[in-house]
Amino acid sequence: MAGLAALATTIVLVHGGFVDGAGWEGVYNILKKDGYNVSIVQNPTTSLADDVAFTRRAISQAQGPVILVGHSYGGVVVTEAGTDPKVAGIVYITAFAPDKGESVQSLIANPPPGAPVPPILPPQDGFLFLDTAKFRASFAADVSEAKAALMADSQVPWGVNALAGEVTEPAWKSKPTWYLVATDDKMIPPPAQRQMSKRAGSTVEEAPGSHAIYVSRPDVVAAFIAKAAKSVSATSNN
Repeated sequence: MAGLAALATTIVLVHGGFVDGAGWEGVYNILKKDGYNVSIVQNPTTSLADDVAFTRRAISQAQGPVILVGHSYGGVVVTEAGTDPKVAGIVYITAFAPDKGESVQSLIANPPPGAPVPPILPPQDGFLFLDTAKFRASFAADVSEAKAALMADSQVPWGVNALAGEVTEPAWKSKPTWYLVATDDKMIPPPAQRQMSKRAGSTVEEAPGSHAIYVSRPDVVAAFIAKAAKSVSATSNN
């Protein structure tokens, strides 16, 4: 069990585009077993404003200081929502960490030569999907074939407005941050992850894993989040 410091901290997990909060199950179970309060945000991924509102609602309901965790597009959400006074630290899991005025749309606009291009289909009624036939290879290559198929076939429509949502005041400029780079990511190239984490002044670790490392390697992801939580607790207790 983690100590009393852990019990006083709530970890709020924010998913990205195309998926819902169920993917956090493995990470959730480990953190709960270690004594943390854990909340999973079910973002509608319709617009950045909507997703930030859902996340701030979870922050307001949390006990004690909050460690805010974002995966992929969830990184944009936590960057915007993380300025909340209750947020003590922000953890990016192979995520976008935008600066003021940036969005996922602007960050992926000019991929470097040779970078993998996510198989995003043309918008339908203002929403995006990944090509189900290419979902596993691009998003979840290290997840079992059956689980990757379930993820592909249960995709949450990702709103074009969410993709274009621009950050107003990046929380990483005022809060401590941690960043886990997934070195086999085919959705957000690792060099882009390293660049964003360096700009944000994050404490960085790297681990082999796909874009869905939070599903395939929940032990690694949970341990990384716990390090951030313990670091924040130690600082607040000094």
